[in-house]
Amino acid sequence: MATPLKRVRGLGAAHHGTETFWRQRLTAVANVPLVIFLIWFVVAHAGASYGTVKACLANPVVAVLMLALIWSAVIHMRIGLREIIEDYLHHKLCKTASLMLATFFAALVGIASTLAILKISFGG
Repeated sequence: MATPLKRVRGLGAAHHGTETFWRQRLTAVANVPLVIFLIWFVVAHAGASYGTVKACLANPVVAVLMLALIWSAVIHMRIGLREIIEDYLHHKLCKTASLMLATFFAALVGIASTLAILKISFGG
């Protein structure tokens, strides 16, 4: 039985309320213009030489937009994976291991992608 205070705080059975819901929506909204930018970038550079694409990615504005896309997508992916794992895995050990693997996978994707963009941006 939820108390009125608990209803006001928005805490449910997971005890983290609507924070995850809003973070998922925020990253989804952020991903829309960032993915449009990515599609434009790919289409605009289709058939371009490696040097041309590398030079364009070295532009600070392009690099920041790509990094924003990477981290917004990684956070969005991590939240989605967490929700699926929490909803459909019921064995505690399996759930814990899966949550850890999902977190490590998301971090690995984000770090590897960030390092690739930074290497292109700062030369190497």
